[in-house]
Amino acid sequence: MNARTQQDADHELTITRLLNAPQALVFKAWTKPELIMRWWGPKDFTCPGFKMDFRPGGAYRGAIRSPDGETAWMVGHYTEIIEPERIAFIFAWEDADGKRGIETQIVVTFTAYGDQTRLVFHQAPFDSVGERDSHRGGWTECLERLEAYVEPLQQMAKSGT
Repeated sequence: MNARTQQDADHELTITRLLNAPQALVFKAWTKPELIMRWWGPKDFTCPGFKMDFRPGGAYRGAIRSPDGETAWMVGHYTEIIEPERIAFIFAWEDADGKRGIETQIVVTFTAYGDQTRLVFHQAPFDSVGERDSHRGGWTECLERLEAYVEPLQQMAKSGT
């Protein structure tokens, strides 16, 4: 890997997961506030609010709350939606005064493998390796929660309950 490529890699985050749920179901979990609120955020966090205009150019604003009661707000807008294959959006933290932090681009792709879905999450650019790694931990736990949310829904659908 050359120096330029390594530098780029240091400022990008990619997480890949294989979920035991169909592509349409996994995609749908990203499209409605009432669904997002069930899994959005790291382990033991809650998502007390999420508003979204799910269309290219549409804005979103959501909150996650830590177990100690601290709330963090995220804001952005959707740049591309290709159902059920891809969602791209701008992501930024928002402080208590409404000031946005640095924006990153997130692209989530969903590829069907029978009743499973390969989800690839990519976020960039980050200002530092530390910032990237902080997001890696949070998004990894968030995607684990997504998996725990959609897999039982798939099992219920298969069993007809």
